[in-house]
Amino acid sequence: MKLDRRRFLQTTSATAAVMAAPGIIGRAAADDTIKMVSILDQSGGLDIYGKPMVDTTVMAVEEINAAGGLLGKQIDLKTYDPQSNIQFYTQFATQAAASDKADVVHAGITSASREAIRATFNRFRTLYFYNTLYEGGVCDRSTYCTGSTPAQTVEKLVPYVMKKWGKKVYIVAADYNYGHITADWVEKYVRDNGGENVATEFFPLDVNNFGTTIKKIQAAKPDLVMSALVGGAHVAFYRQYAAAGMNNSIPIASTTFGVGNEHTLISAEEGNGMIVAYSYLQEIDTPTNKDFVGRFQAKYGADAPYINELAARSYEGAYLWAEGVKKAGSTDLAAVIEALDTPVSYNGPSGKLEVEPKTHHAVQNVYLAELQGQKYNILETYEQQQPADTLLVCDLVKEPNQSKFYFENGLEAAGIK
Repeated sequence: MKLDRRRFLQTTSATAAVMAAPGIIGRAAADDTIKMVSILDQSGGLDIYGKPMVDTTVMAVEEINAAGGLLGKQIDLKTYDPQSNIQFYTQFATQAAASDKADVVHAGITSASREAIRATFNRFRTLYFYNTLYEGGVCDRSTYCTGSTPAQTVEKLVPYVMKKWGKKVYIVAADYNYGHITADWVEKYVRDNGGENVATEFFPLDVNNFGTTIKKIQAAKPDLVMSALVGGAHVAFYRQYAAAGMNNSIPIASTTFGVGNEHTLISAEEGNGMIVAYSYLQEIDTPTNKDFVGRFQAKYGADAPYINELAARSYEGAYLWAEGVKKAGSTDLAAVIEALDTPVSYNGPSGKLEVEPKTHHAVQNVYLAELQGQKYNILETYEQQQPADTLLVCDLVKEPNQSKFYFENGLEAAGIK
């Protein structure tokens, strides 16, 4: 999906002006507006995640501005496209913090991108929101991780599918932090529920040929496959798996399928029966969510994508930050952190979202669902789940001056595996 010309101009014209004359324009904007920057992939292999996130971020800011803005000021949103390239992430993070002097940055999809830019925001004392589901373990006073973590979703998903399908599990995952650490969590939950991990395989993000792995799965004969694959290239796994007739004999559960709207890219027959767990699904049957979906579809019309957790959480993350600013009565970093940690909450399309002050993660609802006909049927709802994995290692109330990723070297390093 391409951004139309009007939205492109809205979200890039301010950036062009600041880059052309950062001294004059930057000072004027700082006096008259509150600066928010979004750094999300709108091209490259991760654009299947980034584009809907940008759409909902723009929508949230437009709504807040239409309602009077924050502290009597309008929010000036700039969006950068790092093109699924870590080098561009670091470049735009420096631009956002040093030149744009952003009051807040909402950025990052992969854990690699988050870790590439988090230190920059700490160095420049810039508030950072990471609105993507991830593997847990970030403990950073100026960073808020609003996406779901394994203790909130995977811990529900694994026992459910093992009870439904069996105890022998084959794991396929992306070959970077998220895939490796999430595979560790899957293995832990499989063991905790009396199961057996048959094998684990990791794949670089650009791999799109899974023939050898599918043959290995056929030979291993697990009861189910657990997928933590990521990105546009990995969609090929599900197509090739179905083409081999495997989806009718060995079912798939996934920690990631659908957060890039992959279920709309493959056929219904290829995806039917897959089970997932997320903190948001477009099918949530509440008045708040129905209103949100209706407004989103009315705004973007034929271009409107399915709204997934990443997109909904980008919208809710913007509002959660706005609530913090309103409560603080300021955009000062320390004041907003203190306000957010009271804690601040926001009742959005996914339900109640509340800051957990020890970890700067979110207490949130979780929905377990089965894919049928390219739509999710919600099977179970779990209210107000704590980020229990990150609570095992992080306490910013007792030790506020932390900036650490505890699970960077796996769960074993944190004494969990």
